[in-house]
Amino acid sequence: MKYTCLSALICAPLALTSVAFSETEDLRKLETVSVTATSESARIEDIPGSVSVLSETDVDFVQSLSSAAELTRALTGVQAAVSNGSQVTFQIRGIGAVDHQALTPGAAAVYQDGVFLATNVQAGQFLYDLDRVEVLKGPQGTLYGRNASSGAIHFLSKTAADENQSRYVDLSLGRFNRVGLTFGFGDDLNADTRFRLAGRLLTEGAALENVATDPNINTAPKAAGGERREVGLRGSLFKENVFGGDLLVGAHLELDRGINPTPRNDALSVGDHQISSEGEGLQDTENELYGASVKWNSTWGAWDVQSLTALEGYNQRYGFDFDGTPAPFSVQSLNANLSYDRKFLQLSEELHFERRFDWGRSLIGATGSADTFEQVYLIWCGELDTSLKIGTCPYVGTAGRVGPTPASTGTPMSLLTLTNQDKVSVAVFSHNEIELTERLSLTLGARLTHERIEGDGRGLHIFDDGTVGVNNRDGVGYAIGGNTVRDTRPSGNIALSYAFEKVGQLYASISNGFKSGGFNGEVQNNSTHWIDAGLFDVETVTAYEIGYKSPIWDGLYWSVAGFYQDYDAPQARIFVSFDLPDGSTIVSNSLSNLDEAEVFGFEGSAVWSPLEAMTIEAGVTVLDSEIKQSNNLGGNASVFDGNPLPFSSDWSGRLAVMYNWTVATGLNASARISAKYNDGFFLDAEGRDDRYQDGYTLLDADLTLSHEDSDWRFSIWGRNLLDEDYAVSGYGFIGYNTFRSAPATYGIRIRREFSN
Repeated sequence: MKYTCLSALICAPLALTSVAFSETEDLRKLETVSVTATSESARIEDIPGSVSVLSETDVDFVQSLSSAAELTRALTGVQAAVSNGSQVTFQIRGIGAVDHQALTPGAAAVYQDGVFLATNVQAGQFLYDLDRVEVLKGPQGTLYGRNASSGAIHFLSKTAADENQSRYVDLSLGRFNRVGLTFGFGDDLNADTRFRLAGRLLTEGAALENVATDPNINTAPKAAGGERREVGLRGSLFKENVFGGDLLVGAHLELDRGINPTPRNDALSVGDHQISSEGEGLQDTENELYGASVKWNSTWGAWDVQSLTALEGYNQRYGFDFDGTPAPFSVQSLNANLSYDRKFLQLSEELHFERRFDWGRSLIGATGSADTFEQVYLIWCGELDTSLKIGTCPYVGTAGRVGPTPASTGTPMSLLTLTNQDKVSVAVFSHNEIELTERLSLTLGARLTHERIEGDGRGLHIFDDGTVGVNNRDGVGYAIGGNTVRDTRPSGNIALSYAFEKVGQLYASISNGFKSGGFNGEVQNNSTHWIDAGLFDVETVTAYEIGYKSPIWDGLYWSVAGFYQDYDAPQARIFVSFDLPDGSTIVSNSLSNLDEAEVFGFEGSAVWSPLEAMTIEAGVTVLDSEIKQSNNLGGNASVFDGNPLPFSSDWSGRLAVMYNWTVATGLNASARISAKYNDGFFLDAEGRDDRYQDGYTLLDADLTLSHEDSDWRFSIWGRNLLDEDYAVSGYGFIGYNTFRSAPATYGIRIRREFSN
């Protein structure tokens, strides 16, 4: 089997954590395995730097759960915070703010078929008809796409550009009334034109159990545990000889009509995989993700040319029980529900030129994008009157935001926040590989990025008589206004690698990247929200790394890497308590900057084939992260100083075993068992014991039967077979709330392949 890897995810000098191969791959012949660095193919052990590649087999494993966050099961040193049901923020080597707002991209850049996905809403994409997933660790941005401070994750679909078009239908049935159907079909229209069409349908009942914990409230609707009703469709058309090159046109549409799961409040006494909600915040989700792209490849003299034009957008409407309880502390006014209504649209263009010279190769490129974001954010108490946007009881946080001159003598009931943002980003970049000697090579990359972010909005409170006022918490000024952030910033990387004869490759690298600053998209309290001091600033990471990669010999491949990351102005969600008029407190949070942090780490991985029919994969990542805080952020610098970074496990390890055997004449079987352990980690930067997730092990297994003379394949699968219950993200409000993992899930799959 041949593995190809997008140039932007291969050539940057970063450590290899895992290289995943097919169950049927004979590792004793791995010298034939290749990746594509820029426009040329090279053996994976010869790449100066490295990348984790989830092959088609691993992708098949990830797709069985149909969530982008699940790819972390096949990787060490990579974790995913999942908030609000489907918003995914990836942390790589401990770097990445745990942020549930959708205004800014994550520290890890996420791509779909070369197109940058600018928000964590899009990062929660559906997984279907994928060819592979590529994961790069460390700052990047000198080859293509968007600059990123922690790394990049690229989802690559099967497209009409593939010469051998697969055709299949895959049906999955499982626990919680799960029904999943995926299909892929492609064919030639004529000698130089091909098409591909793929789709996915998934329905699943509530995986979390909603229980009644308040004797005065007996209702506990089952749907609060989360429901999935999703459908996706993707198509592409490939044509040769268009304006002297090859043209690939693609489009996709995904619809989500499920119900987001309710978080769990830490004040509740509930069991594993349980929540408790009376259901007043229960809302149907109405998400639509869509996009289209045009990719054109050609030559211009000695240069290879590629243009990628894309339109990506979404409409999102959802909500849930914000406090995660039926009525905490028996006070009805502490009940809180929220809803979001978002619209996002992005237009992007990327153009790059690539050429090989006697001394090596060079890539020069430019990219630009413009996007617009609108959000309506509503918080209320009790049952919602959709016309007045107020509930049946006053939301406890509203009164404190009215200010000294109320707009009405009535009772303040709800909070309504309106936010708009327009962003323009342009960059030029270059990546160069210089062959100093036959064995010694130098990699130089540089990027210059300019961004302009314009934001405006207003924070409102609504009275029971329908009057709408502007928030003025503490009487310092009304929460209405806007601001503009402009930033021009260089970044780059340098790497030196030496290929020893028959004993492997040693490399050392320095790379730098950043994540943009900007505005907070949550509640706007007063005029300080839009002043410069109320914004969060750019974070930067400079990574130093040294690594070694063995040759592939006698069925064994291994690699090790050590790294240090200097993390300046880390973005982190800060939780601050506010006093309420009745003497109680409520927690508000926003994205802010810590002073600095540092991360030391080590990674190792190995792939071994002791038998023709067996493959063993192993990997480990060890991290030591520390926040260094001296400024009095949030009222107390000591709260943060010395803490590890959020979602930064001291170590994570993975072991997977794949084995194939013949059951009877013509009847074959394959088994896969995979286990990943994440050591404990804090859910936010405050490092409090009640916000700590203990370590857990994820055990997954598959057993598949197939016949040589049949196109059918039957599988039994299981995920989280140890039934681990753990937090996938958290936030402070009244107490602390966490979104929970799904319990053990298992089922069967039936797949039919169709020959071309």
